Amino acid sequence: MEPDLESPLRAHAGSARQEWKHPSDHWLRGFVLDNRASLGTLAVFIVMMAVFLVANPTVFTTWYLYSSVLTTLPVALFVVVPLVFVVTCGEIDLSFPATMGFASWVFALVVQAGYDPFLGIAAALVTGMLLGFLVGSLVVYGGLSSLIATLGMNFLLRGLIQIINEGKSMSLTSLSGSWAYRIFSSQILGVPVQIFWAIAFVVLSAMLYNRHRFGAQVRVVGDNPDSAQQMGIDVKRVRVKVFVFVGIGAAIAGTFSVMINFTWWPTAGDGYLLPVLASVFVGGTPTWGGIGTVVGGAIGAVTVSFIQTGVVAAGLSGFYVQFFNGLIIILSLLGHKWNQARYR
Repeated sequence: MEPDLESPLRAHAGSARQEWKHPSDHWLRGFVLDNRASLGTLAVFIVMMAVFLVANPTVFTTWYLYSSVLTTLPVALFVVVPLVFVVTCGEIDLSFPATMGFASWVFALVVQAGYDPFLGIAAALVTGMLLGFLVGSLVVYGGLSSLIATLGMNFLLRGLIQIINEGKSMSLTSLSGSWAYRIFSSQILGVPVQIFWAIAFVVLSAMLYNRHRFGAQVRVVGDNPDSAQQMGIDVKRVRVKVFVFVGIGAAIAGTFSVMINFTWWPTAGDGYLLPVLASVFVGGTPTWGGIGTVVGGAIGAVTVSFIQTGVVAAGLSGFYVQFFNGLIIILSLLGHKWNQARYR
């Protein structure tokens, strides 16, 4: 009896067919694993919006609601994204609200003096960079805790603003006819222009974080500063740079806030402290450093921005806003904690 040589061949071919997978399957699996934190945050946002839509479909199917959120959302995005870099680096910055107020104050002074708003924007950016460098130097070269040092700077700068201005605001109605307003804060087909600038900022920052040497240095320094030092990375310089980046983002946010309202307030930026921090952590950037997600932080900012509007539009009183803020934050953090070991 002759041996059946075809049977083993058929069996081998069958097993090969079972083991072979399309390259797109591997790509999709890799994409999900690499972006687990961002996708988790996006899932929370979709579920939340679905609940709001069911609660009040009339309001949540009108463009006016989304237009109002998109008007102020960019202000938060300009600060949330740089904070992802800071937290990834193993630090925290609580001085950004006062930096927003101080930089936007400089912008308002330049515009009120009759100069071109573009000059005011440049002055605000320089102010934000200098304040960021000052805060970073206190932490890095002064050896102070970033939590305490930045909190102290927040109170110091805010107090200085209040002392000089005596609590008075500044009206800047002349901005409405300027080219700066048309370019940065007008509308195109009913869509606020500032959201496009914010999206561009998020995209460029994500590329800086994931594809540039600076982003890699930030992650290495946050994960293990000693190893980073041995690799030839200037750890102190990298840590100072992330604080400067926050200063730049805060200056942009403060300037956009003034152009949206045509008014500068001495308390500008104060209301963004907790929502911005919540956005960073809801977005999937853990507190221990080394890893983070810029896109997740942006989605977190969108989620937090819709909570207050959604709760009120759903027919609940404003007293529920803090409750839902806490609920979303806790659920998001629990989800990221469960996923943390897998995507780290």
